[in-house]
Formats: sequence, structure tokens, C-alpha cells
Amino acid sequence: MCLAVPIKLTEIIEPADNIIGPIGKADLNGTITEVSLLYTPQAKVGDYILVHAGQALEIVTEEDAREIWDYLSQITEGLDEDITPAN
Repeated sequence: MCLAVPIKLTEIIEPADNIIGPIGKADLNGTITEVSLLYTPQAKVGDYILVHAGQALEIVTEEDAREIWDYLSQITEGLDEDITPAN
């Protein structure tokens, strides 16, 4: 099963060769990860992007991102770790 999660885009980096498209840095609970913005070149810093396997697949609203995290929190309820992003 595959799962895409919403993450807040914090920085956009144009790679030198630009063959792979723009790269973004996104923040998930303080963990910064690089993601490809090839499929979402219109994404802007501050947007929430739906990410799967290092690829930003879609831009979602903050409201949708929070709703998705609420669902994920319900699924993981009772686990030792809180997965809800701070913000």
C-alpha cells in the first residue's frame, strides 16, 4: 500500500542541470526532506504539498492537510509516537 502525506514546502532550489526540475525542501515535524517538484512546478514556499516517495504530487490547502493528518492520527491512535505535524 502506498501513502502520500501533506508536508509544508519551506524552500525551492533550482538544480544546476534543471533536467530533473525544481527541488523543494519540506518540513515534517522538524525533519527537512528534499522533494521533487517536477509534477508541481507551480508550488510556492508555504504551500502544503502531497508527497509520495520523494515526489510532490499535488498542492493541497492547509485545511485539507490538517484533515489528512487528523485521519492519520486516528489510524495511529494508541501508538507511542504522535505523528501530527507541529505548526
